[in-house]
Amino acid sequence: MWLAGLAGVASATPSAPACVAPAADPANSYDAAHTYAKLHKDYPFIRVASAELPQGVRRLDSLTYVQYGSRCLQLDLYLPSKAGPHPLVVLVHGGGWRSGFRAEFAPMAVRLAQQGWAAATISYRLSGEAGYPAAIHDVRAAVRWLRSHAADYQLDGQRFALAGGSAGGQIASLAGVTGHLPAFDPGAADSQVSSAVQAIINIDGLSDFTAPAALQYEDDPAKQPSAAGAWFGGRYAEQTARWRAASPVQYVRAGMPPILFIGSSKARFSVGREDMMARMQQVGVASAMLVLPETPHSFWMFDPWLQPSVDATIAFLKQQLPER
Repeated sequence: MWLAGLAGVASATPSAPACVAPAADPANSYDAAHTYAKLHKDYPFIRVASAELPQGVRRLDSLTYVQYGSRCLQLDLYLPSKAGPHPLVVLVHGGGWRSGFRAEFAPMAVRLAQQGWAAATISYRLSGEAGYPAAIHDVRAAVRWLRSHAADYQLDGQRFALAGGSAGGQIASLAGVTGHLPAFDPGAADSQVSSAVQAIINIDGLSDFTAPAALQYEDDPAKQPSAAGAWFGGRYAEQTARWRAASPVQYVRAGMPPILFIGSSKARFSVGREDMMARMQQVGVASAMLVLPETPHSFWMFDPWLQPSVDATIAFLKQQLPER
């Protein structure tokens, strides 16, 4: 079969040091189980979405996509069993830039693969390990690695999308809208492979850190530091340039990837969305929005909300990235 012998594709080069995983962080509890425990009282009908592999979907686990010294960053790749090439969605987990796991998006990856879309769930460096913009560098490296191995995994290198939820939505958006800027992809200097994507799905992620509605929460003086402040290495007044540079709304331009925004009923998590959509319309770039009513943040981890999110994602991508 076409997957035979691929285990070595993602291995480190012989001269690279052995991979050493960081110690588990007991404070890192942003996952479906802990989130369900917080939400089920107010939403007794929800169920954690299943990541079980159905017939017709394959998963390749723990593929190393970039290595910094002995630190290896990995991804899990979900593939339809039928022959490709398949368009790809790269999924970026949330967790306030300081926590979370790539398994958060495994259920969405499974459902995408069931409908013919390859999907990759990726790990990246969290703020306790490396501050902004390291996560953006990592996401761009993952896209580049996947495109460089498109033939190995039967991926369509011209139909790549980035998607993410919460902090992952902001990271995916920023990595996507800066695809033309090498400053956000230091690895590009040694590669002829592009890390640009052709579409973006922002699920309940900020588009503007500098808007008053965002600063109210992200720069809350009662939090020392806030999640964003920890990522940026300082409060807004101390690191204004970083807070602004990390806002996807700053990079709206003609020719940028189209964006689908999927939001909860909690407006604080999607600040800047309407402003960004208005700017995109002015420069002739497509955008769309789906807000799921009466939903909590992190809704994409649960049924009944995951499937409409997947359906909207696929409908948008089919429109924006049609088969050639």
